[in-house]
Amino acid sequence: QVQLVESGGGVVQAGGSLRLSCAASGRISSIYSTGWYRQAPGEQRELVASMASAGSPIYADSVKGRCTISRDYDKNTVYLQMNSLKPEDTGVYYCKLTVLRGDPYWGQGTQVTVSS
Repeated sequence: QVQLVESGGGVVQAGGSLRLSCAASGRISSIYSTGWYRQAPGEQRELVASMASAGSPIYADSVKGRCTISRDYDKNTVYLQMNSLKPEDTGVYYCKLTVLRGDPYWGQGTQVTVSS
């Protein structure tokens, strides 16, 4: 089985920074892409950042220039560095692992709250 566990969320003031981590465990087939999504209360889940095994990272326009997605292959961990956080960044952030065969995997999410 595959399990994704997010961490690093919390409460931060506007302009602050957070680094989210997504640790993967279990048997994982060939990875197509990894990504971060977020969901604010009453809103749909939206893409924040994604990165294919081959290709450049993709960022939502709302976070471009403030967020960086990266991977540590030795630790099987995906990171999302978020800087200059805004109140509208508040939400539950989910890690997503898309594989070449089968359904994607999702973590349980980590709460990010940005206060003004």
